[in-house]
Amino acid sequence: MNTMDYKISAFETEYKYIENARYIENLKILVSKLPDYFFEVPASSTGKYHPSFSLGEGGLLRHTKAAVRIAYEMYNDESITGIFKQEEKDLMLFALTLHDGLKSGKEKSEYTVVNHPLLACDFIRENQEELTLTDHEIDFVTNVIASHMGPWTKDYKGNEVLPKPINKYQKFVHMCDYIASRKFLDVKFEANEIVD
Repeated sequence: MNTMDYKISAFETEYKYIENARYIENLKILVSKLPDYFFEVPASSTGKYHPSFSLGEGGLLRHTKAAVRIAYEMYNDESITGIFKQEEKDLMLFALTLHDGLKSGKEKSEYTVVNHPLLACDFIRENQEELTLTDHEIDFVTNVIASHMGPWTKDYKGNEVLPKPINKYQKFVHMCDYIASRKFLDVKFEANEIVD
């Protein structure tokens, strides 16, 4: 299997959570262009901020899969997510799949790049001509990715560099990412797939 096919196949389970076939095809295009390191590195460069399943080789991929699965499970509870239309649910899954796509930067750095949400947004916009997403859909996805870090918006010098989540979509995406990063969480994986 070549590198592009490997990348695309890494999210075969997660694509099934999205109902809109056009979104799936667009997501596959973007996933195929993610940096190779995304599929190899741990979710936390120091090991301090993520649970054990997201550490070690492939940890960032597993963290992403956990965040997507958390969203999908919440969609099954109308009392929590009944406020969202199906299109919005699909686009939030789309965004969660890509939210940490450039976590270590465009070129792999040793540590997490603080503005990685904005880099992921730039990455999507830079590839927009290859996509069939509308401007509204691109704006929705990049809007929720940009604020996925929640209250952690400052760089190492204390400068505000990221937006905080304000609307219900941004808050939902942040919540799914936040839950997936809690150290007490114990998600079972086999070959980078969640075991039910």
